[in-house]
Amino acid sequence: MKNVNIGKTGLNAFNIGLGAGVVGNAMMYPNVTEEMGKDLIHAAFDEGIDFIDTAYLYGLGRSEELIGEAVKQRGNREKIVISTKVSPSPEFVNGAVKTDIRPSALRKAADEALIRLQTDYIDILFLHFPYSRTPLGEAADALAQLKKEGKIRAVGASNLDFHQLQEFNAEGHLDVFQTEYSLLVRHAEEDILPYCREKSISVIPFYPLASGLLAGRYKHDDVFTDVSRSNHPLFQRQAFLENLEKVEKLKQFAEQKQAEPAQIALAWLLHQPGIDMIIPGATLPEQLRANLKTADIHLSEDDLKQMDQMFGS
Repeated sequence: MKNVNIGKTGLNAFNIGLGAGVVGNAMMYPNVTEEMGKDLIHAAFDEGIDFIDTAYLYGLGRSEELIGEAVKQRGNREKIVISTKVSPSPEFVNGAVKTDIRPSALRKAADEALIRLQTDYIDILFLHFPYSRTPLGEAADALAQLKKEGKIRAVGASNLDFHQLQEFNAEGHLDVFQTEYSLLVRHAEEDILPYCREKSISVIPFYPLASGLLAGRYKHDDVFTDVSRSNHPLFQRQAFLENLEKVEKLKQFAEQKQAEPAQIALAWLLHQPGIDMIIPGATLPEQLRANLKTADIHLSEDDLKQMDQMFGS
């Protein structure tokens, strides 16, 4: 893995981290036990991963608690970059997550996250969802104040559209932005990525494998009942079948490279301008180790052009 600076934050880590969405998150992943989550975090540390991304909504704080316990057990806090996302008083309304992002609520949420993570600072604190009556600029000011006080080291935001991103960053507070971006979801290239490059905002993609589609394991007759897939446009019937055709081409390309499709898809992201690092998720330690083999893959300019043609860009 390559050690990289994370935008203008002053933080650095290896360019392949771990998205801990399954850890402690029985609501979304009922088949993943807490012991499996603990094993995954310790496996990440054993493999040298030094960037862990979590969120309050991952088990309503339980993911943060399990990560905090693991870090305390290892005694490696100063060597680990921890990012988490706050969602004060979440309400799920018509498929959207509405939260209370008043400054007082954000401060309370940050303090509670510090307790769960058993730390006195959070490296990157993200506003997880923008849907609230509070202006985004006020939320950004609140996080900037927490940074000034030393409770957090960098200000992050996630799930904002381009106009919301501009509103949040009106005073230049934003350090790191998370947005959906993968070979199958490219809309960030239109405005978000150019803007972030111009403003020196680090971009960390979420759903880098398009909720598993780019791993190449799904079949035409698969049916999805989990929220993250059943409601996603990529998994609606006709789109799903068309995406499987693209993934078949990716599988053939990966075979030529003696790699897995997921590794090629992740390597493609690391070759994109403005992408400092990736945080693929995993359920089992062997999946995590497979993701790390992405670091060994080099894609030439011709490879990148061929992949763009495969995916219609």
